[in-house]
Amino acid sequence: MKPCEVPQVCWLLVESPRSVVKASTERLNRSGEAQRRVDSLLLLLLLLEVLRRKLRPQLFSDLPAALLQFNQCHVTRLVTYAEVSAHPRHAQRAEEMSIFPRISLKPEVTEFLRNVFLNKEVLAAVGHQEAESRFQKLLTCLSHPPSYTCVRASTHLAPLEEIQHKLEEELKKQMCNSSAEEISVQILPHPRIPDVLLLPVDGPRPVKQLSSEVVVGAQCGSAVLRGAHVFAPGIVASPKYMKAGDVVSVFSDLEGRCTRGATSFEGKRVFVGNGVAQMDRSRIFCTGEPPKGIGVQMVEPLYLSPSFDGVLPSLAFLQNLPSVVVGHVLGPRPGERILDMCAAPGGKTCHIAALMEDQGEVVALDRIRNKIDRILQNAQTLHLRSIKAFCFNSTQAVSSDPAQETEGPPFPPESFDRVLLDAPCSGLGQRPNMGSTWSLKEICSYQPLQRKLFHAAVRLLKKGGVLVYSTCTVTLAENEEQVAWALDTFPCLTLQPQEPHIGAGGMLGAGLSPEQLRLLQRFSPELSWDQTGTDRAAPLPCRADRDTIGFFIAKFLKN
Repeated sequence: MKPCEVPQVCWLLVESPRSVVKASTERLNRSGEAQRRVDSLLLLLLLLEVLRRKLRPQLFSDLPAALLQFNQCHVTRLVTYAEVSAHPRHAQRAEEMSIFPRISLKPEVTEFLRNVFLNKEVLAAVGHQEAESRFQKLLTCLSHPPSYTCVRASTHLAPLEEIQHKLEEELKKQMCNSSAEEISVQILPHPRIPDVLLLPVDGPRPVKQLSSEVVVGAQCGSAVLRGAHVFAPGIVASPKYMKAGDVVSVFSDLEGRCTRGATSFEGKRVFVGNGVAQMDRSRIFCTGEPPKGIGVQMVEPLYLSPSFDGVLPSLAFLQNLPSVVVGHVLGPRPGERILDMCAAPGGKTCHIAALMEDQGEVVALDRIRNKIDRILQNAQTLHLRSIKAFCFNSTQAVSSDPAQETEGPPFPPESFDRVLLDAPCSGLGQRPNMGSTWSLKEICSYQPLQRKLFHAAVRLLKKGGVLVYSTCTVTLAENEEQVAWALDTFPCLTLQPQEPHIGAGGMLGAGLSPEQLRLLQRFSPELSWDQTGTDRAAPLPCRADRDTIGFFIAKFLKN
């Protein structure tokens, strides 16, 4: 039995077990002795896994640990795929090395996204099979973390090489003080982006599940996969008698169905690693005040990456690679006045100020007060004084009185040299994201708001100024369709080349020309989602440009 045949066998085993047993028996009769042993073991493991999922896991507690561990590592991911996919051939390669099920979405949202990725223009260009394959790969890669951690270095405060050296020393200290297995520190500069450092993530690793289990929310589980510990508010279930110091396995509740305070949970969940409880159960669930602090310190995560809590806070800022690219595409220059319309939590705002060498003015707007405090806190930590933040609705940021001159919003038309519209969006490009409970109505609610913000952005931009529009989602409606609408609505806008341009071009389906699509930048991790081993063996700086979150950038010039 070849490895590529196993997913198909899994699917058939769930759908038609008798046919698989018959076919396997015939194959065993034809095979040699060595092949018969391998096929027999694989078939046994597959049967065990299906039974374990269909019945209760407790029935298998007496099986040899080595067999269960082998079964879990090599078979569970395949049967998960069989249970969720009616068309295994379309996503076979994408699933062969995945360990999590595809992102859990409402059926209406999944169908909506399928129609996006299998639109008429795409089908005409690549065909149905390739389009379906890309869509299945997207659903799979979204539930998995990128293979590296991206750090934006504060090169306005120190040279990149100096920051790299200090970071290596700090992380070595962290590993010496940690109970996790020791790994060597590897930090590499990005070859094209001068203020980015890349750290490889070690995972997935063969971590053994324990009998004592803690369940956390999906958002908390995603943070653990990116290197975080489990903070107490994220815990939704724990053993009845859990005490500080207990070693526990941590599971992520994919569908948000676990009742807070439960002692066990048998719903849809995934294992993210092992840790040590830092609090008693009574402190987490039985107090009047919401719990604070670390609830479980991760010592054996499934994906091992350094924790940056308190590590060089003024020199190293965690940020997704496409988010760093946005600041460079905007191209801020010292002395300019720049507007960040939807600025929280302030990562891009601070990057803009740093690229301007903290000379000029960066105005940050957000409509939520506590988010403004976060922006100012980040600016202070990074020693940036050119940032002014205001709590204000950016759709109303244009003053009706052109002669009005005030420090804060609303502002007269044509007040800014450059405008960044990093728009509120459905966020369907975030990774890892194992599940979303949003309805289709919620997913589609952002386009009207984005267009209101676009109107304000164009009015506030000076003639000859640059407008950059970006989202962290994968839909056409919030990306390429917005570009087509903007070009039609505002004749003064023209698309501009982007530098750096390390992502793919725009996606077909919005009626844009090939030339226009080439000027757009869409980060599409599904296009290179190949976990057969070849891609992971590629040099990290090359892999980093492809293994990103889903993201979109468009750059306009106001003529």
